[in-house]
Amino acid sequence: MASPISKILRKNKDGYKVAGTMWLEYERERFFGPGRVELLRRIEQTGSINKAAKVMKMSYKKAWEMIDALNKQAAMPLVIVKTGGEHGGGSQITKEARELIRYHDALRKRFIAFLDKETKKLS
Repeated sequence: MASPISKILRKNKDGYKVAGTMWLEYERERFFGPGRVELLRRIEQTGSINKAAKVMKMSYKKAWEMIDALNKQAAMPLVIVKTGGEHGGGSQITKEARELIRYHDALRKRFIAFLDKETKKLS
């Protein structure tokens, strides 16, 4: 069955694609999406918000704001920050952060499958 919009689309429908972005919201504010997933992964790899921000070509201020928002919006901290000292500070993500990343990865796979399915309906 042809898409109800197929008469509106150009004859070569291969150029069309259903696209979208996905994130979780809390009280109408972005809570968790691709940027925060990457930031948490980079913090886990580097042990530092500052190093993670540099890898992502993001300011430390922006990374800190994202982490602060995550920690405030979640029921428990997702990033534990250790202040500097003789050996410097550092940061680590919690097991709950890892669970949230796994959930997001699985949800993203389902979302991409949905987008692909809808794109095929355009033909």
